[in-house]
Amino acid sequence: MKTILKHCDKRHIVNIHPCFSQEAHNRFGRIHLPVAPACNIQCRYCLKKYDCTNESRPGITSRVLTPHEALERVRLLVERNERLTVIGIAGPGDPLANDSTFETFSAIHREYPELTLCVSTNGLLLYDRLDDLVEAGVSSLTVTINAVTNEIAEKIYSWVSYKGKLYKGREAAERLLNSQWEGLSAAVEAGLIVKVNTVFIPEINDEEIPFVAWFAGHRIADLMNIMPLIPKAEFEHLHRPSHEALNTLRKKCKKHIPQMTHCRQCRADACGELGEDKDMELEVLHSRIGEEYCEIVN
Repeated sequence: MKTILKHCDKRHIVNIHPCFSQEAHNRFGRIHLPVAPACNIQCRYCLKKYDCTNESRPGITSRVLTPHEALERVRLLVERNERLTVIGIAGPGDPLANDSTFETFSAIHREYPELTLCVSTNGLLLYDRLDDLVEAGVSSLTVTINAVTNEIAEKIYSWVSYKGKLYKGREAAERLLNSQWEGLSAAVEAGLIVKVNTVFIPEINDEEIPFVAWFAGHRIADLMNIMPLIPKAEFEHLHRPSHEALNTLRKKCKKHIPQMTHCRQCRADACGELGEDKDMELEVLHSRIGEEYCEIVN
């Protein structure tokens, strides 16, 4: 695969990408389009209940959209001049396990080629679907990698479904890790901007995260984002790591790869500037109410 981005292009995208740049996060807007409900792995910290309007965490959305509905949302924000620069798909499942992801990206790229398309994935299908991502216009991606050894990964993941086969235990861990690192290396080689997300799970992977940083940096990934565990599902009994512990870990990892420090662990349907985390369902509703009001007064 040929490199799709020159160095100057990558620098420009980073400068306008709220999730990749500290300076951009309060200057430019992004939207997450929740078009991908299916997931191919089970993380022990993931609660697959995404139809919730009261929580703000990854995997949450008011509802799943069709590709057509997603395109309409983008049109709405572009018309409103919301300083929109990035279109992301981050769930509520894994985007690469859903054909709707590629249909949505392709439609948006045809109509708005100036917008940066970004995907967030667990990496299981990253190598297999990398060509499809590039063809759909995607230029930046985030892959969540929480371990480098099968022993630790086995503690984090319950099962993995790959090419019609269900893997559990050590086999699941090995299958996922091999796919993640193979996919990351291929994405970097293809010229995509690559960020590695890692969930800091106290008592589980805290000692292994610096090795994730080393592996990612060695493979020339652009950025690492260490996120604190949100205790849910099987890991509900664990505690959320403190800011002090998080910052200490970031300092250890910084010597291997640049660190992101402004992540807000956004919903799968977030829109606006980073930290606003607006529910797009409410945004659409407010827009319609405003339009109706204007019709009445005029």
